Amino acid sequence: MRIKHLSYSSGGGKGLLSMTVGDLLRNAAHKWGRHDAMISAHEHTTWTYSELLQRSEQIAKGLLALGLPKQARVGIYAPNCKEWLLTQMAASLADLILVNINPAYQTRELAHALNKVGVSALVMTPGFKQSNYIELMKHIDPSLSSQESTTLNLPNIPTLKHIILIGDKKEQAMMNFDDLYNMNSDEYHDRTLEVKFDDPTNIQFTSGTTGNPKAATLSHFNIVNNGYYIGELQKYDRHDRVAIPVPLYHCFGMVIGNLACIAHGSAMVFTDFGFNAAATMDTIEKEHVTTLYGVPTMFVAYVREQEKKKRKVNTMRTGIVAGAVCVPELMKQIVDVLGITQMTNCYGMTETAPISFQLHLNADHEKRLTTVGEVHPHVECKLINAEGKIVERGEVGEVCIRGYSVMKGYWEDEKANKKAITPDGWMLTEDQGIMDEHGYLRIVGRSKDMIIRGGENIYPSEVESYLATHPGIEEVHVFGVPDSFLGEQVAAWIKIKAGQQQLSVKDLEEFCKGNIAHFKVPKIIKMVDGFPTTVTGKVQKNKMRAEYSSQ
Repeated sequence: MRIKHLSYSSGGGKGLLSMTVGDLLRNAAHKWGRHDAMISAHEHTTWTYSELLQRSEQIAKGLLALGLPKQARVGIYAPNCKEWLLTQMAASLADLILVNINPAYQTRELAHALNKVGVSALVMTPGFKQSNYIELMKHIDPSLSSQESTTLNLPNIPTLKHIILIGDKKEQAMMNFDDLYNMNSDEYHDRTLEVKFDDPTNIQFTSGTTGNPKAATLSHFNIVNNGYYIGELQKYDRHDRVAIPVPLYHCFGMVIGNLACIAHGSAMVFTDFGFNAAATMDTIEKEHVTTLYGVPTMFVAYVREQEKKKRKVNTMRTGIVAGAVCVPELMKQIVDVLGITQMTNCYGMTETAPISFQLHLNADHEKRLTTVGEVHPHVECKLINAEGKIVERGEVGEVCIRGYSVMKGYWEDEKANKKAITPDGWMLTEDQGIMDEHGYLRIVGRSKDMIIRGGENIYPSEVESYLATHPGIEEVHVFGVPDSFLGEQVAAWIKIKAGQQQLSVKDLEEFCKGNIAHFKVPKIIKMVDGFPTTVTGKVQKNKMRAEYSSQ
């Protein structure tokens, strides 16, 4: 009799927290009040947990003094800075919903975000990099230039009543963030005690590949528990100092970063306004960082920076790489060059708050190199085929997630909700994976990234993993391009290590011979100095693919 071994796994755990984000902060201030909570290296600022709570409560009172009702949306449009963290905490304490806005957004995207969820107050810096946020706002609604009151009336953004400017710059019709410290609200005491842990607390816009980005709505329950268990699996405590070079507007920064630290009394270490590998490595040395975060492209930059200029990094014990598959060769460099012996992979998505799979610190070497670990506590996972049936262990299937971490839904988008979440609560990720006999998951690619060449299914991550072992290749990304005969052909963009020779298709064929099937070897290659990426460092294969779509 044949026994099925289905690709299904569920995580145990010691229970879920019935706490809000505000409760988490109050608990941290009570337990670890005198310990460092936040070190913002680029702003030369350090706050203890007691001070972080005190400041967050004062900002919460200031927001309530503006007359914002329960569950009003407060946007944050800023790079990594101390006010970002304060706004995150204050919004939760005051029963407001924090709306994360990508610092790279321009007028069309910004207007969509503000109007889609009805933002009432917008906290922002005057600008970032090449963007002037004040001018972008005036472009969206020219009447902003003629407003006399700081209580706004903007026809193109009707719900937006307040713009709160971070920093010292004075601007007509806008108030300054520090003004909130001097405002008070009698309502705060009752309001903060009435916040419910199952209520929405955060809206994050997912990167839409078609149409406008969707607004994933997360509850306190979603993100508090996810942050807590991430920290548990990393074995965080009050002695840990976690470098957060990833953007705070993304789940990686505000949940895996901020909330995992707050849940365990660890210190959040912000390294710069945006990603800066040199500043990150300098901060690791100066602040005795124990944990480092990033997506694979960021870790490539850390390794390169450390090879260029050696820093004392022996305080680091662990780190998290997420957002994309980390190829084995890079994982080896993280251990050899950065000295992080307990490096962990994570897998998830914004809609699942975000982490669903994580490597345990004691995972064996082979699992560390090839998988994203085991399913998270209190989370279920199954892998399904095109007919919706669970595949057997070792077979490729779409990763589906169920449990406390699944978002409340996309804001006012029932059609998208029905497409993404099944009636029995499964989140369809559109990621393809393989679950082994021990429940470890290997991500083989996005459904839409899979290459079908002459009827053969090719997963880019498999080809990338092998090519990354070539001694002359620093980074490689593989994708499919249209082909009139085969349907699709395999293409690769390759970044060569400094001082190494360029590679030809023939060179790659020789390197791959006898190691991977001939049909997987890239027939179209391009040597590049860098790759198109999102603000969070994810490589945008759609942009690379677009170069060939019209040919």
